[in-house]
Amino acid sequence: MQSTRRNLPQLLGDARRWFEEGLLAALEADGATPVSPTQVQLFAVLDDQGTTVSELARRMGVTRQTAHQAVHGLVAAGLLEQVPHPASARQRLIRRTQEGEHAHRRAGLILERLEEQLAGRIGQDRVDALRTTLEARWGQPPIPGAE
Repeated sequence: MQSTRRNLPQLLGDARRWFEEGLLAALEADGATPVSPTQVQLFAVLDDQGTTVSELARRMGVTRQTAHQAVHGLVAAGLLEQVPHPASARQRLIRRTQEGEHAHRRAGLILERLEEQLAGRIGQDRVDALRTTLEARWGQPPIPGAE
């Protein structure tokens, strides 16, 4: 008989989607520029001083093409801009525009409210324990057969 117990990566994915859906719904209700979950993820991994598309793709765990498409949509929406990379004539840095900074701050406030709502549903002690667990150093993933 197969177990119906869901594995941890599935549960973590559901938790991430809960926050993404809440964030997207709140942004839409505020009349913000519509963005996709991939674009939300890109915003979350973008450095304040700017980040290359290749680095964004690595941090997001997506192809460079997927990251580039997300960047292109956010540039077209006026939330990101491309600027020359100071150390490389071949690369460009992606960074937030003034409007993008405003959207990023607004998203941060929405995520804080969502976390407060989660604490109201499951308890602050559980939210604190979850945060502590996720902030712990896990080390590198184990390599099968290398033990």
